[in-house]
This record gives sequence, structure tokens and C-alpha cells, in this order.
Amino acid sequence: MECTLLKRLLFAFLLAITATALWAEEARELYWEDLMPEGFNALAAPPVSHENSMAQLQPDAPLVESLDGEIVRIPGFVVPLEGSADSTTEFLLVPYFGACIHVPPPPSNQIVYVKFSEGVKIENLYDAIWVTGKLSTKGWKGDIASVGYTLQGQDISAFDEF
Repeated sequence: MECTLLKRLLFAFLLAITATALWAEEARELYWEDLMPEGFNALAAPPVSHENSMAQLQPDAPLVESLDGEIVRIPGFVVPLEGSADSTTEFLLVPYFGACIHVPPPPSNQIVYVKFSEGVKIENLYDAIWVTGKLSTKGWKGDIASVGYTLQGQDISAFDEF
């Protein structure tokens, strides 16, 4: 009887390890240039008029379709959209501080709409973070900008690489 119990415990342990390994799929590390198709020129935008100097320059920029469905890890800055002082559930991840707030939004392929089912604590909006999750080429539109990518967030961590 002890042998059967031991076999069951061993089987449960191995099953748990396998499930954890599959769930914790290695995230592909991406940087902002990886979100632009080869040959895309982010600077080749029409001139900005003084009347609408905060308009997004390329709201329909092309995407890298092969990234759809990938588990990725990407650094950036947070532009909060939904949540409270203690917990953020939706935000835009942008490549530089102030994008979409103090300067015109970057091209749509340089903004990621991030959604966490459970809110996450964003310690300091001035600090860059890593965001890990499942990337989609399904866009998002808001008052601030058109976004090329969405990401179902799984984890955030401090960006400590310089």
C-alpha cells in the first residue's frame, strides 16, 4: 500500500513540474525595433502642423505579424489608463518617457496596450519596467493614440539593465 501511495505522490510531483515548465514558457525578449517590420522608417512621417502638434504621426504603422501569439518580455514606460493608486489594470507601454503625454504618440507599432486581469503595482511612472505576457497583433484605439499591439500581462519587473 505504501508503494502505491509513493507512486501516486511521485506521479503528482512530476505532473506538477511538467505543468509548471509548460506554463512558465520562456519569454522571448524583444526590444522596440523588433516591433517594426524590416524597412519601416519611423521618421518618414508627414510634417506636423502647428494646429495639431500632438497628433500621432503614423497611426496605422505596419506590424510584425509573426509575433502574434508569442510570449514576450519587453521594456518600456507606463502610461496608465485604468486602475487606482494601488493597482493598474490597463496601460500603454511606450519606448520613452513622456510618449503620448508630453510629446506626440510614436507610430502605432511602437506602442503596446497592456491589460492585466488582476491589477499590478506600478511603483514609479518615471522608471522603465519589463512587461511579460502574450503579445497579439490585434490593435487598440483610445483617445490618446492608435496602438498596433496588445499584450495580456503576466508579470512586471524593474528594468535594471543599462
